[in-house]
Amino acid sequence: MLGPIFIREWLTLPRRPRHYLTRAFYLGALWVLLLTIWQTSIGWEYRATLGDLAHFGLSSFRVLSFVQLTLLLFFSALSAASTVSQEKDRRTFLLLLLTDLHNYEIVLGKLLGSLLHIGLLLLGSIPLFGLMMMLGGIDPPQVLATFLVLSTTALAAGSLGSLVALWREKTFQALAMTVLFLVLYLCVVQALSLAPLLFGASASFLSAETIQGWQNALNPFLALGEVLYPAMTEKSLTDGGHWDIEALTAAIPFCLAMTGLSILLNGWGIWKLRVWNPSGEPIMQREVVGVTADNPDRIHAAPGKARPVWANPILWREIATRAYGRRPLLVKTAYFVVLALVSYYALFVSERQSWVAAYGLVPIGILSLLLISAQAVTSITSERDLGSLDLLVITDLAPKEFIFGKVFGILYNTKEYILPPLILIVVYAVRGDLATLPRGHEAGAAWKNMEGAIALTVTLLILMSFTVMLGIHVALRSDNSRLAAINALGTVFFLSIGTGVCIYLIVINGRFEYQWLSFAGFIVAGIGGLWWVLSAERPSAALNLASALLPIAVFYSITNVLIGKPGTGESTDPLVPMIVTGGAFGFALIAMAIPLMSEFDVAIGRSSAIGE
Repeated sequence: MLGPIFIREWLTLPRRPRHYLTRAFYLGALWVLLLTIWQTSIGWEYRATLGDLAHFGLSSFRVLSFVQLTLLLFFSALSAASTVSQEKDRRTFLLLLLTDLHNYEIVLGKLLGSLLHIGLLLLGSIPLFGLMMMLGGIDPPQVLATFLVLSTTALAAGSLGSLVALWREKTFQALAMTVLFLVLYLCVVQALSLAPLLFGASASFLSAETIQGWQNALNPFLALGEVLYPAMTEKSLTDGGHWDIEALTAAIPFCLAMTGLSILLNGWGIWKLRVWNPSGEPIMQREVVGVTADNPDRIHAAPGKARPVWANPILWREIATRAYGRRPLLVKTAYFVVLALVSYYALFVSERQSWVAAYGLVPIGILSLLLISAQAVTSITSERDLGSLDLLVITDLAPKEFIFGKVFGILYNTKEYILPPLILIVVYAVRGDLATLPRGHEAGAAWKNMEGAIALTVTLLILMSFTVMLGIHVALRSDNSRLAAINALGTVFFLSIGTGVCIYLIVINGRFEYQWLSFAGFIVAGIGGLWWVLSAERPSAALNLASALLPIAVFYSITNVLIGKPGTGESTDPLVPMIVTGGAFGFALIAMAIPLMSEFDVAIGRSSAIGE
């Protein structure tokens, strides 16, 4: 029923060695996370009792469920979007439209084919959940409800990514708008709690219980929280109900809502498939007469006067042409809507307390880094898939012209994503939220805020520059555009979200010595992943060192800020984290830039790396 597109993916996926490596790495990371939770909750000092085992099983089940939900939500959407966008960039999507395949075979085949490997990872985690269930504290209906929430979330997120990619013609627009729509959706659902303030609380449909029910049915994190932390109602206690049945009942509204949303999104994509695609006819060269040396503009295909090209044609194309689609303002508009919602909550709704700046800077900073990474990687992959990168073989373009043209072009096109986090740092510095001082030392708050603002600004600029170079580096070294996009975005995602999970486990326990072994495993895994992304195909001593430095630097800097002066209520000096983070990422940036320029001829096919 799904057609040959899905059947091909179903048959070829098990033949790829990368599929088994991904499964092994994914389950290995979950195992290391379990070891960390064991050390956090129980430790190795004494023999665990049955109650300790039950508490460990339930705690591990909750942590792993939320970690998997975060991964599935974003990577399902990005995988579906990149699968369709890659076909469009290679112009093979037009060939699918010329076949006798039905619209639903194309849309559902591409969607389910892109989600197949993600679904197998989710299925591979079920035996792990079963082992935790045997420890006690978890019942089968709760595991089933969690699996339903995770699977329907992945399906809805993938449907959104597929629809956006079918709508937009450029890979950057598809990836960026997919991420922005996901964040915007979560913000809008969370903002439903403000409805009584806007429309008045007199209406029955705006009661707190009704709004909470809508939020639980639409927000995957709240729905999973209802499953993992079920609340027994008074009626269920009277009727002799069980909390595990309550957990399964709490998941049903969310699963129905996500299933309906998936049907709506896919139905829309099936209906508009051949309306949106092809998005436009290519410009055909017209026949001209009377072309002479004195009148060369007559040969120009488009009407009007020929546009002068700058000394650096790469930079001219990045800035002066529509290299990334006809409607880039849609992406920027969606970004500013998300920025306004997050900033309003962070600056006016949340209480002013310790680390209040993190509520605004962390989500906006991570979102900006993801968008910059998407812009950087697609600036290369789109040209490679279109075949325009092959034209550089016959030109005398110097490596510096290409690399610096791309870098400055990316920075220009992403200026709307670079400036808001920097402006937000200034706002927090003026408000005095970047430094926490003990009582009696408020006189130095102004200097502490200024010092923190300078350190954050310098560090953020270095991180953004690293992200730009990372996208170019990964795209030039990888022939698979979809894999390059996932590697670049995944690196930014794991350096931020992955480190945040590790820090969260330290904060809730308060003792690092109980977790040093498992955290060493996380650091080693992070180093291995970075090494694979940066220098697996063409090893480099500098890139190997950079792969080892980055996870350690991020981990050290965050822990130094969080627990730099424990018990004093005072923030640590931001100079040391700035030097460590800036030095590590600056070194990695240089380690990527130098090989890019020295191996530029190899990357575009002018020469071969054999014998070097």
